[in-house]
Amino acid sequence: MKNKVQRHFPYLKKNKLLLLGAITVLVCSSNALAQNNGNKLVSDNFDFAKRQMVHMLENIPQGEAKMPHSINGKGNTSCRSIYWWTSGFFPGILWYINEYTGDKTFESFAKKWTEKLEPVKTFKGNHDIGFMMYCSFGNAYRLTQNEKYKDILIQSAYSLATRFNPQVGTIKSWDSWRSWENKHVFKYPVIIDNMMNLELLFWASKATGDPSFRNIAISHAEKTMKYQIRKDGSSYHLACYDPETGNFIKGETSQGYSNESTWSRGQGWGIYGFTLCYRETKDPRFLKTAQRMADYYINHPNLPSDKIPWWDFDTHRPGFIPGKFSKTNKYIQNYRDASAASVTASALLELSSYVKDDKKKIYTETALQILTSLSSPEYRAEEGKNGNFILKHSTGAIPHGSEVDVPLIYADYYFLEALLRYNRMINNKPIL
Repeated sequence: MKNKVQRHFPYLKKNKLLLLGAITVLVCSSNALAQNNGNKLVSDNFDFAKRQMVHMLENIPQGEAKMPHSINGKGNTSCRSIYWWTSGFFPGILWYINEYTGDKTFESFAKKWTEKLEPVKTFKGNHDIGFMMYCSFGNAYRLTQNEKYKDILIQSAYSLATRFNPQVGTIKSWDSWRSWENKHVFKYPVIIDNMMNLELLFWASKATGDPSFRNIAISHAEKTMKYQIRKDGSSYHLACYDPETGNFIKGETSQGYSNESTWSRGQGWGIYGFTLCYRETKDPRFLKTAQRMADYYINHPNLPSDKIPWWDFDTHRPGFIPGKFSKTNKYIQNYRDASAASVTASALLELSSYVKDDKKKIYTETALQILTSLSSPEYRAEEGKNGNFILKHSTGAIPHGSEVDVPLIYADYYFLEALLRYNRMINNKPIL
């Protein structure tokens, strides 16, 4: 049969090498096109972010110890105290723009706004010092190697570590939590967001040689993995513990639709947090947990086709009942959360670097879909509008009646972080 084909089509044999060469050229051309498209996605967004942040810097108070957070009822930029949990994101954005563009002016901006946060290094009022200081001073030290920034980060880690209770094995998020049913006040609440603060502790152990920071982070992650991550890979926003016995009492929510629902940004925090724990420990349990949480997000039937989730995966679904005093009950309309999407995109890109084959492809493609959607006019603001924030349509805390369908500074931060990670990936560089 082979000889018969060759008699009728002798050129096939002669041109076999040419055919293989042509296929190789097509594959390489396709890869180059994808790389070019990816580079354009990143560069277009950073060009826009740079212009938008110039507008932001021109319109916010310069002398006050406050940071951009969202918008007010009039659509103008609203700022919060440096002791508010989101204070580190704006300086972090300035560092990311400096990192991508190499613009020294933005390095000066970043230093100025980062250094406003130095007093926070001794803050012990909640767990959020990790967000506040690692997103600002963490990026500052990574890019400048300034020893002053290193010292501030180490002091911040000591402050965070004071909230660890060995009996419970976790870092206490808030000093107390009253349930939405108003029946109980829990004295040791831990929220899934807390997984993000562990990065500061892992860094501090490497910077100081003191293993206690790392041990605290691992203990917290193990306890969270055991009690806050459900069997299907979804998550409780909040875990309540007994501070005396260390026993887990129950799972609840502060910012989700109901106690048993899955708050989408919390799911993103979890994917990100367990991924970074695997990075720092190489413990396969953390990798498995990150994958379970990512698969839940990606495969959920309520995830819209553009991959930007509703603020909670279970909003208005039968069987999910908000607490009596939750303001969720007042909202009939459903809302997307761009901040949940940006956190998840960044997490998925790192997670993709620790897995192979189909999983790697799925996580990478989902992250790219998210970034592409967020880059569209549906989610990315027009220049000079949206309070000069980059992204629209984030949802902060519907149960509290707060920040519904507005820009939020952390959505912008993780969007730019994800773009930087994607840029490194397509240019064959380490993601971190």
